[in-house]
Amino acid sequence: MTFFDEPEVPAPSRAEAVCALRYEDVSQDGRLTLLALPPVLGPALWQTRMVHDPLARALHREGVVPILDRFVIEGGEGPVSVSRPLAVAGRYDLAHTVDERGAVDRILLRMWAQATAPRARTHGAQPAGEGEPIFAGRVYAEHVFTRPFAPPAERKVLRLDYADGAPAVPERRISWRSPDAVLVPPPGAVALDPAPLADEAPVVFGLHHTDSNQHVNSLVYPRLFQDAALRRFAARGEDPRLSARALEIAYRKPCFAGERVCIFLKAYRLDNGLFAIGSFQTDERAKPHCTIRMRFEP
Repeated sequence: MTFFDEPEVPAPSRAEAVCALRYEDVSQDGRLTLLALPPVLGPALWQTRMVHDPLARALHREGVVPILDRFVIEGGEGPVSVSRPLAVAGRYDLAHTVDERGAVDRILLRMWAQATAPRARTHGAQPAGEGEPIFAGRVYAEHVFTRPFAPPAERKVLRLDYADGAPAVPERRISWRSPDAVLVPPPGAVALDPAPLADEAPVVFGLHHTDSNQHVNSLVYPRLFQDAALRRFAARGEDPRLSARALEIAYRKPCFAGERVCIFLKAYRLDNGLFAIGSFQTDERAKPHCTIRMRFEP
């Protein structure tokens, strides 16, 4: 899985936090689950740095909002204990992308967080090296600035003219990674399916899948995809006692309560584990709501 490198950023764009764990955050083998990592961005960055950032406050007043378009998540070592909190180091920066003519076409807010935890077990005998800090996982979150409540022709944001001293276009320029790039299998992957196939269980979204943003929560998709991948692996005769250890998901269009979609996925064998690549679509001809790739290991 390709992780986006952390840039050097000034001290006001960095923060640290201590985050408590829930029982569902640590699997029975003692490793942190992937979906336990995105929530650390709240105490590590949103609630400590972004609320005090003058530009962020100015953008909020102008109705300019950073909309999540990508997560990359990697799991780390174990075992860790649910009773011992994570130490999280976070950072963020602003960047822009350009189109084929070299003109600015997006302004991005990018966030990184890395979590460490003391080596320990929740129950039973403690492991050798108890208490030493180990890498528990990391997450990258990418957002595109937009005006979601403006008329369609006015939603795109190409300049940030709202804070004294801040450049209207962030200096850092990066290459845009298309959601379709997520669908390309990694080198060495051996296909277990002839093509992306619809999962046996169509998804019907209810209110419990949504959040205060009035659409399906961003973490619902990888949770459902993980279940669909395990069903596919079992159907191909593979042992489903696996753990998702890395994922990338690119969001294109949100889903809403009441909608029915299918998960189209293709399974692969990769090194000592399995891999799944797929998308959430209303049917096989529709554009994906999101694309996702996920690596599984014993």
